[in-house]
Amino acid sequence: MARRINDHLSISEALQEFVSDNKLQKGLDKVHVRDVWNSQMGPAIEKYTTAIKLEKDTLFVQLSSSVLREELSYGKEKIIKMLNEELGRELVKKLVLR
Repeated sequence: MARRINDHLSISEALQEFVSDNKLQKGLDKVHVRDVWNSQMGPAIEKYTTAIKLEKDTLFVQLSSSVLREELSYGKEKIIKMLNEELGRELVKKLVLR
C-alpha cells in the first residue's frame, strides 16, 4: 500500500497489492484449488474426496474409493488441464491420487 498520494485504487487493485505485500498468494491458491476441484469434478466425486492438498505445483487428492481413484488416474492430464483453465494460470503440473 505504498501509493497513497492522490492515487485512486480500485478495490481489486488494493486487494491484489495487499495479497502480494503480505505474501498470501500461496494460501489463497490452496483454498482456490480446493474450490475449483469440487466445482469442476462435481458432487459425485466430491463425496468421495477426503483430502485435497497443494504443495508447490503438485495436487494431492485423497479418495475414499479405490475404483474411482483408478478411473480418474486414466484422465489425469485432462483433469490438470481443466483445473488450470478454471484457475486462470498453470498452477497444477502434477496430480497424485491417493
